[in-house]
Amino acid sequence: MELLEAMKARRSIRKFKSDPIPETVVTQLIEAAQLAPSGSNIQPTRFVVIKSDVVRAQLSQATPLPFVGQAPVVIACCVDTESMGGMVTRARELKEAGAFADTPLDKMDLESYAKRKPMDPAAAEAYLRLNAAIAIDHITLRAVDLGLGTCWIMMFDQEKVKQILELGENYNVVALLPIGYPDQNPNARPRIELNQILLKEV
Repeated sequence: MELLEAMKARRSIRKFKSDPIPETVVTQLIEAAQLAPSGSNIQPTRFVVIKSDVVRAQLSQATPLPFVGQAPVVIACCVDTESMGGMVTRARELKEAGAFADTPLDKMDLESYAKRKPMDPAAAEAYLRLNAAIAIDHITLRAVDLGLGTCWIMMFDQEKVKQILELGENYNVVALLPIGYPDQNPNARPRIELNQILLKEV
């Protein structure tokens, strides 16, 4: 499927068939996320793939949206807050890979980069979530390409989900992504006009 076709075909799916998703297909979804770009290549997004009936039922108690646990697979999309500490290492890898060639960044002093003022906690959390959002969108589009449906869920109890999944304190859950073969064919959602989203050309 062409990328634009996948973008146009993607819908938020809230009703799924019970058909299991092959392991190879789940792997392809995570591989799609792995390809996503991230700021300074820090790659902060981590995933928990949930197939267990018991755990999916528990997740249903952590969100007001019951269809989350009815999908055959749910991916908990998380960020590792400790990944911010690896920014210098990731920047060095980029430099060594030639990503900065023919740009002023190629002369960047990594020691000075390491000593710059750190982000405040709120800005750092927003930064991590922004990077995770790109990876999640890669999954949703690859899912369409594979004949699957997804629905981006942010209505859940963070602490309950972390407890259910036994996640460490350094992990924050950004979204729950129920995934399955669609059992509905929703119409395209309304979109505002281009002249409403394009502020100006200068």
